[in-house]
Amino acid sequence: MNETIRSPEYRLAVGALRGLRQDLFHDAFAYRPLPPMRLDGPLLRHLPRRVHRFARWTPHALILGIAGITLLYSGVAYDSRFTTVPLVVGPPFIMAMALVRPLGAFWISLLSAPFLSALDDTGLWPWSGGAFVAHLLVMTVLALRTGPRTAVWMWVLTAVSGTLADLAVDRYYAQDTPHMLIISALLLLMATVRNVRRTAQEEVAEQQSVTAVERDKRTLLEERTTIARELHDVVAHHMSVVAIQAEAAPYRVENPPPELEQAFVTIRENAVAALNELRRILGVVRAEDYEAPDAPQPVLADLDRLLANVGDAGLEAEKTVTGAVRALPPGVELSSYRIIQEALSNALRHAPGSTARVEIAYVLGGLGLRIVNTPARGPVQPSPGAGHGITGMRERVAMLNGEMTAEATEDGGYEVTAYIPAPPGEPAVAAGETS
Repeated sequence: MNETIRSPEYRLAVGALRGLRQDLFHDAFAYRPLPPMRLDGPLLRHLPRRVHRFARWTPHALILGIAGITLLYSGVAYDSRFTTVPLVVGPPFIMAMALVRPLGAFWISLLSAPFLSALDDTGLWPWSGGAFVAHLLVMTVLALRTGPRTAVWMWVLTAVSGTLADLAVDRYYAQDTPHMLIISALLLLMATVRNVRRTAQEEVAEQQSVTAVERDKRTLLEERTTIARELHDVVAHHMSVVAIQAEAAPYRVENPPPELEQAFVTIRENAVAALNELRRILGVVRAEDYEAPDAPQPVLADLDRLLANVGDAGLEAEKTVTGAVRALPPGVELSSYRIIQEALSNALRHAPGSTARVEIAYVLGGLGLRIVNTPARGPVQPSPGAGHGITGMRERVAMLNGEMTAEATEDGGYEVTAYIPAPPGEPAVAAGETS
């Protein structure tokens, strides 16, 4: 019959039997040592550190202590006959076995109880005194280590076993199955409540951790939005003023020379480009999740435009390329371009009137960069800097697992060298290009 048309009761029974097999039959005698006790409770966490390494073994010591007491009591209570040896040794062995193979200890305790009771002359059935304590301890330990479903199955199997044993003998014995079921139900209920409470606390702690992470992300996004707003209000305003004044300046001078007109055109173009770049960066800062911008990012092929731009600003720069030019990963292309751009910008700010040389070396394992500028010359004073440009270049190189140095040269200039690893690719154009 197709399982989809079977009754809900049938599916419920099949699911219950599968749970029984999974909880109590699958790898019944597997090695599952009892882990050390967690010391993160409200009281235990305040114990001295010297006590921690001993306190974590408290459950093990408690179980072995109960097993030892049972062994001593049984040794005194029973005589030295050979038939009483299982009564003396069996229950303590089952208790100790619960430390390493709890599921196997449960089955041994359940199946051996009638045999041990038959050897006992106290008249208890189907659990003798030691077997009674051992079975309660094993069920409690197993319930604490598993879940409510296992606890229910253990209690049901204990009830079935005790009932069948009671029906199999006459009334001569004092039947202790009701006592076992009542006491075990209380112990298993307490173990289940503890497990449920611990699970709830872990879920609450996990939810609190997730909430804290989300709160931090929201706070970070708010701070980034505030920074973006302030940057836009301050920088964009001044850059717009620069662009407008640069465009209007030639009309305020009668017959301005072509060089002056070109200088104002360059200033306006740089101001507009800076505004566009600022808007793009602010869009990234305001975004909750970073996404790659739609606009194409600059690559090394755009260096000629950059060199022409800094040349119009007063920095003469030449480029030398060695090695077989090839396509590089986008991150390497962009970072290399930004490093060169920042180095030339530093030369413009800190060494006015200098000249610069950009050397690019395509090697087998990556890309080598060298940007060097001469000392400042002329009446223009260098602009002070905070060193963020060098830091940004180092971060870009480190992100790509490269190496970088930035230091002054012997003649008073400055030199930036970087090596960025990159996989070999197909050659694009011939080497030896100079501009």
